[in-house]
Amino acid sequence: MRNPLPLRWNASSKAALTLDEMLGQTDDLVSRIKQVAAQIEGRIAFSTSLGLEDQVILHAIAKSGVIKSGAEIDVFTLDTGRLFPEVLETVELSELRYRIRIRLVAPDAQEVEELVSRDGVYGFRQSVENRKSCCEIRKVRPLNKALEGAQGWITGLRREHSDARAEVPLAAWDAERGLTKVNPVADWSTDTLMTYIAANNIPVNPLHARGFVSIGCAPCTRAIQPGENPRAGRWWWENEDKKECGLHVNENAKVKEKAA
Repeated sequence: MRNPLPLRWNASSKAALTLDEMLGQTDDLVSRIKQVAAQIEGRIAFSTSLGLEDQVILHAIAKSGVIKSGAEIDVFTLDTGRLFPEVLETVELSELRYRIRIRLVAPDAQEVEELVSRDGVYGFRQSVENRKSCCEIRKVRPLNKALEGAQGWITGLRREHSDARAEVPLAAWDAERGLTKVNPVADWSTDTLMTYIAANNIPVNPLHARGFVSIGCAPCTRAIQPGENPRAGRWWWENEDKKECGLHVNENAKVKEKAA
């Protein structure tokens, strides 16, 4: 008897590809959110960093009314223990504005204690390996735990972020986590993003006005200069061509798959 798992995987992959094509047929973000809620059964997790893209998506979720109509959308952020105070202030402001609870997901306290004991408080600056270990414990593992049981995962990835994200699809099957990963603003330009924010008076992190574009943990994020890559402010002491924390890995390898 043949193992049914490959068939299930193919079916899920095809469904994600179909959703990708559907999302590409409209530029309206609210319509995209409605399609995601209609096509994905079960819990849909939205991992927000409270960045510009994620605030736009949160606004669209609230405006779409899909939660009130019964869709199970779990909005959460990773509280690494080293967030800027402005991030937590944006959490509160957003909850008050949209009446949507943003769940804080923390890392395992013992794992953090062991990490700091081994590498030091700022050991992540001593080597790329140390930094990735810190991201693994404070971000990747909590994310994976938060995504357990979810059928869909919404993120704020955009193709303009970096070369590594240049071909990010609107939706794709994440075989590693067994869910459909949706990037509803993947094809948005920065101008489109900023215009939408201004038109809808969307609350944003005040750090953006101070030159912070991609905002992560406070010790690992700096403001960037005009003309710098949006990701230049993350782990700026590293000289890697591709600087990722591990939450979104090999995005170019997860582009639209052709159905077999």
